[in-house]
Amino acid sequence: MSKLAKRIAQIKPSPTLAITSLAKSMIKQGKNVINFGAGEPDFDTPETIKEAAKDAINGGFTKYTPASGILEFKQAISGKFLRDNKLRYDPQQIVVSCGAKHALYNIFQVICNSGDEVLTISPYWVSYPEMVRLAGARPLTIKTNESRGFKLDIKLLKRKISKKTRALILNSPSNPAGVVYNKSFLEEIADIAVSNKIYVISDEIYEKLIYDDERHISIASLGEDIYKLTITVNGVSKTYSMTGWRIGYLGAQEDISKAISILQSHSTSNPASISQKAALKALSIDESIVGKMRAEFQRRRDFMIAQLDKIESLTYAKPRGAFYIYCNIKNSGMKARDFAKRLLEEKLVAVIPGEAFGSDKHIRLSFATGLENIKEGLDRITSWLKR
Repeated sequence: MSKLAKRIAQIKPSPTLAITSLAKSMIKQGKNVINFGAGEPDFDTPETIKEAAKDAINGGFTKYTPASGILEFKQAISGKFLRDNKLRYDPQQIVVSCGAKHALYNIFQVICNSGDEVLTISPYWVSYPEMVRLAGARPLTIKTNESRGFKLDIKLLKRKISKKTRALILNSPSNPAGVVYNKSFLEEIADIAVSNKIYVISDEIYEKLIYDDERHISIASLGEDIYKLTITVNGVSKTYSMTGWRIGYLGAQEDISKAISILQSHSTSNPASISQKAALKALSIDESIVGKMRAEFQRRRDFMIAQLDKIESLTYAKPRGAFYIYCNIKNSGMKARDFAKRLLEEKLVAVIPGEAFGSDKHIRLSFATGLENIKEGLDRITSWLKR
């Protein structure tokens, strides 16, 4: 009988990947499944990016690279940080990883000790607490509510901080609730982090997918003190529809980036050479390409919330970014896992149960699918709930 490490026993499988995989399996079987579980854009990677990858292959750029990424790409990331985020990260402060998820995993491994606490804002992205546990630390949840648009309560944040607090994870725009924090809110968070000397891990992977009059602000840009305490995480997956290319990156103080580079050299080595060349091209493409995708996402969001308004047993807080709607299902009388299971089995509609994000009274609906699918899926949900 195999004996597994104790730390693995604490880790739960990702329900987002599980239900998406099940939905795809059912589709292959010929079933007409409407998938609201997608955590990736449904658009193809832009052609110019794919051509850059082909050029890399044809040019023989298929060998190992430095573990933390090629210098040319890191210089481009440095330029992107300065241009888009008003952040000055030199190439030696940047680490390129196998996706933003990998970058986050590396961070917790490098900054956390046994007994440390890392604050997560609920609803949170499913992998945050599991990554913290794998690093030997304890995830501590700060709950939010729908009436406040799922935004962090500053007073509650202050109460949660202790001598054990190592870091706060900040995700703006957020998955699953689409929360976007404005400058004044971020300044309050920054003041608290600085006064308590805790890290802020700023996950900005959805920064280009923001709607209405909101705009993205990097918390590290709000002053030298918070800059030194912030580890800024981003990637090309969501912005350029490159989820499968597996390229993410981070900017941090040099001692942290150096430690992460060493860790990565002994785990995955370098991110794929070909993917780095493709991502390098992505950072230079015409922003109108990204703008068209963002505009389509906003059109879908607006259509979706108009339809949800007609369903009495579902409520939500309007998302300002990303491509999800976090729906409250408590009026249905079911817990999220049962809701999602029955909906998939009885109506062939896949949604993500909210337990993955910290609540058994919510589900996540993705609008990273076409309008026809959204309409059909919501029609099925409406008829099912009426039954």
